[in-house]
Amino acid sequence: MPDSMTEQLQQDMKCEGLLECFHGLKQLDKECFQALVAADEPLTVDEIADAVDRERSTAYRAVQRLLQTGFIQKEQINYDQGGYYHVYQPTDPSKIAGDMQRVLNDWYAKMGQLIQEFETKYEEAAESPPEMET
Repeated sequence: MPDSMTEQLQQDMKCEGLLECFHGLKQLDKECFQALVAADEPLTVDEIADAVDRERSTAYRAVQRLLQTGFIQKEQINYDQGGYYHVYQPTDPSKIAGDMQRVLNDWYAKMGQLIQEFETKYEEAAESPPEMET
């Protein structure tokens, strides 16, 4: 991932790059998300692990990161005889896009504020004559 904004703008990004850009998700996280999108029904962690060819514990950590970002949802399925298990499915893309748009708007507002502070600080410094030592 490029370090500067200029480098990011020059890079040929794909929409999946937003997962990394906005939330710092890893390649495995993206693979797990894509496996859930491709599935016809919600998947267990074991099924996700099989789909991405990783150990269950590794897939579980990726699933937890996806849950924290709101990219996927968890549902509890109860057994008739007691006990339960969880399945996961992707969040509605329009909700994810709306959340990313809000993050971008917040970031844009913050950058505008910092640019204004930069301008004010250095205009004042340029207008003030240097102090003379006596």
